[in-house]
Amino acid sequence: MKFGITFFISNILLGVGLAMDAFSVSLANGLNEPCMRKRKMCGVAGIFAFFQAFMPLTGWICVHTMLQYFQAFGVLIPWIALALLGYIGGSMICEGVKNEGDACDGNKIGLWGLFIQGIATSIDALSVGFVISYYDFSSALLASLLIGLVTFIICMVGLFIGRKAGMKLAGKAGILGGVILILIGLEIFISSWL
Repeated sequence: MKFGITFFISNILLGVGLAMDAFSVSLANGLNEPCMRKRKMCGVAGIFAFFQAFMPLTGWICVHTMLQYFQAFGVLIPWIALALLGYIGGSMICEGVKNEGDACDGNKIGLWGLFIQGIATSIDALSVGFVISYYDFSSALLASLLIGLVTFIICMVGLFIGRKAGMKLAGKAGILGGVILILIGLEIFISSWL
């Protein structure tokens, strides 16, 4: 397959569309942890970017190896995203209610929580394997890497915005972040039925 300008533009736009849930969760993470260091921000954005790149490639592999099993799994995607984001959002709300002091003393998201968020926000990207199924492996890999790069940039923006707003909201930011995560989970769930 030729890597023309259309290939790059379409996959960058696909990455923007896929990264919107990760952007919202990054915003919530920035709200929840307004004193997050830039190194951790790069790690958070990197985890989201990894999963957003990994899932389309996994979907592509599923399309080319075990299509019938993947289609059966597709029904569960909205339920999984709702459960994971609902759990993390509920935890953030509980911590936000307990910690109403200094903004920097809030609940810090751990590595396990980030992995769960990464999976929950990117699990719908598995279906992108159908969109790119006509690509050869090198094209699918490049498309997935473009999606990951776009996601990284968008998540960094979300973290910066969330951090700035989190400083202003102080103790209530964790509650707002948790509500945002639950709403994202509900949006993924409801939009799957429309």
